[in-house]
Amino acid sequence: MRLSFHGADRDVTGSCHLLEAAGKRVLIDCGMLQGSRELDAENAAPFGFDPKTIDVMLLTHAHLDHCGRLPLLYRQGFRGEVIATAATRELAHLVIADAAHLQDEEMQRRARLNERRGGNHAPPKPLFTLVDASNSLGLFKRMADYGQSIAVAPGITATYHDAGHILGSASILVEVDEGGNRKSVLFSGDIGNSGRPLLPPPSTPAQADFVVIESTYGDRAHRAIDQSVAELLQTITTTFARGGNVVIPTFALERAQEILYILHRAVAANQLPPSMKVFLDSPMAISAVDVFEHYPKSLQPAIVALIGRGEDPFAVPGLRNTRDRADSIAINAVTSGAVIMAGSGMCTGGRIRHHLRYNLPRPEASIVFVGYAGAGTPARAIIDGAKSIHLFGEDVAVHASVHTLNGFSAHAGQPELVAWHAGIGGKRRTFIVHGEERAMNALAPLLRDTAVEIPQLHSAYDL
Repeated sequence: MRLSFHGADRDVTGSCHLLEAAGKRVLIDCGMLQGSRELDAENAAPFGFDPKTIDVMLLTHAHLDHCGRLPLLYRQGFRGEVIATAATRELAHLVIADAAHLQDEEMQRRARLNERRGGNHAPPKPLFTLVDASNSLGLFKRMADYGQSIAVAPGITATYHDAGHILGSASILVEVDEGGNRKSVLFSGDIGNSGRPLLPPPSTPAQADFVVIESTYGDRAHRAIDQSVAELLQTITTTFARGGNVVIPTFALERAQEILYILHRAVAANQLPPSMKVFLDSPMAISAVDVFEHYPKSLQPAIVALIGRGEDPFAVPGLRNTRDRADSIAINAVTSGAVIMAGSGMCTGGRIRHHLRYNLPRPEASIVFVGYAGAGTPARAIIDGAKSIHLFGEDVAVHASVHTLNGFSAHAGQPELVAWHAGIGGKRRTFIVHGEERAMNALAPLLRDTAVEIPQLHSAYDL
């Protein structure tokens, strides 16, 4: 049995791990590197394995940095099966289709720019096409249920455990029988932050020989979610009082729905005025709300009870869902009293950049970050105190009030990562992935009763 690492190794995005066992090649995730446009070449670089030789892909969840290169995998010859939970399948359809559409738009933009400059460069090529994306989605065939083993191939089974990260997310226990020699590898995926309002806490499989664990926040603990909710509501109240808007760069899956639910509760409790304007300016987030409503049993009991009473937990008075570009542009005319949620969460693209352009220079406005901001992203620069940000060919001054509320994180903090790992019996070796090196190095000495490895990109280990 051999385990090799081809993404999110001493880095946070691009998760991709390959398990070779029982004569089969099983890929766990195939995500896109995220953070800046300079990553285009890295996303297009060789995988480190031949996609045509992959038999099965096990998908932990639908975030772009875990599923985003599936169409490229298809384009280069992968024709195996993709196994995921039903909710992950639905959300991955949204994410992959959106990624293909954004690439198509970007290639058209670059082609126009090239033409204006005299057409001296070769036409840009996308990482994958809309056709590739559509074809790759046809590879989702069998669905996995939490806690039930599924036969991946002769001698290989997989059991999906609720990771509590986003809807449908899973940690995957792969068990291998090679001629009576039994071994197991647990892939954490992204482990959720306990105590959040929408999802139940992550579950921990009882036993595994080898563990691959994420480390996004391996160097820190999160604030309690209640403290972050209180700060969010206070920020909205004070921003409205001084005549500004609250702009929230929002990840379309989970974070957007979570903020909507918090606003729903706050209005019901008279903590926020029902007259406030709320814009969800993200077609993917709007569609994801519908997916959440397909899987009420995957949500916290309080949400299930609301739905049982006929109440929509994501409905907010004054909510305007803006799918069309024209409606998105019209938001720029709103100068006060609005909560504006738009993607992307790291501000590397999408509609949020337009809202930052109009609101960053305004001292009366507030920018609220409620998720991870990778190194090199505009979001990280703003959080770190940049005086200006380059947007659409110009430097935009940062005069707005900036808030970072890490209690909303969908990732477990250091204490929860350690506790999750400690709950697994029989560990022989642990591999730390999906984190910046400082987070990995902080987490490593806290993982007891196991040898610890921090793999390099494309490194391989015989198990």
